[in-house]
Amino acid sequence: MSRRGWVLFAAMGVIWGIPYLLIKVAVDELAPSTLVLARTVLAVALLLPVAISRGRLPEVARAWRPLLAFAAIEIAVPWVLLGVAEQRLSSSLTGLLIASVPLVAAVLAVVTRSDDRLDGRRLLGLLIGFAGVAALVGFEVGGGDAGAVVAVATVAVCYAVGPLVLSRWLSHLPGLGVITASLAVTALVYLPVGIAQAPSSWPSRDVVLAVVGLAVVCTAVAFLVFFALIAEVGPTRSTVITYVNPAVALLLGVTLLDEAFTVATAVGFALILAGSVLATRRSGAVEPVDRPAESEVCVVAEP
Repeated sequence: MSRRGWVLFAAMGVIWGIPYLLIKVAVDELAPSTLVLARTVLAVALLLPVAISRGRLPEVARAWRPLLAFAAIEIAVPWVLLGVAEQRLSSSLTGLLIASVPLVAAVLAVVTRSDDRLDGRRLLGLLIGFAGVAALVGFEVGGGDAGAVVAVATVAVCYAVGPLVLSRWLSHLPGLGVITASLAVTALVYLPVGIAQAPSSWPSRDVVLAVVGLAVVCTAVAFLVFFALIAEVGPTRSTVITYVNPAVALLLGVTLLDEAFTVATAVGFALILAGSVLATRRSGAVEPVDRPAESEVCVVAEP
């Protein structure tokens, strides 16, 4: 890759690795629904002028049915479930469990026949990856946190299904318009419950900064940087950040929140990473670097 490509890649690896830390801080004082509302409103306020100035919204409005489905699957449901899960689980463990998204995506690709057949190498990758998930759940999750694990598992499925919805029904539309409209729809959905569950007093400075960071850095800026990354290195290479984000989440959780780092954590993450690489690696030639349309923005999970 070019030097600019590496800079953009490193930026996205960090940007989409820190939301788990910020969510953990925010849900200490905010209900998950209120957090989603605040995050989406601020992000829309930043992205909407850009989308309007580039004329990205009129086309998107005509595809409102798949847009609603995409908004629910990629943003509305997983974001609130991440908040629910992190009320019980550590930010680092949540990030590591979300690393199973490529494994779920590989299974869905086979089931929907949208990818290569399930050969021995990919099957081995799935088995190794899910063994890593089992190791994390078995050794790192307490018996009372089963509901939180189910929430994270649902998020992983949503993040694997979202790109399928995008590629099948929204791939012809500008990505900036799709993301902005999806965030706006999510904000409207969470407006009543988010306000109803808002705290009676203003949250602490750390929580306010966490919400602003989620909205500005991890959402608005993140998508603009990701547009540039895809244009620079192509959609397939850009998905490699999926393997970097959990490591960043783990590092931040351990160093800033004093979360535990155990042998099971290391082994589980290594197995998930190795399994994901094997299960999602395509056979044949390497993808040529192209200049794809920005509609291919949502090829990875944005936490």
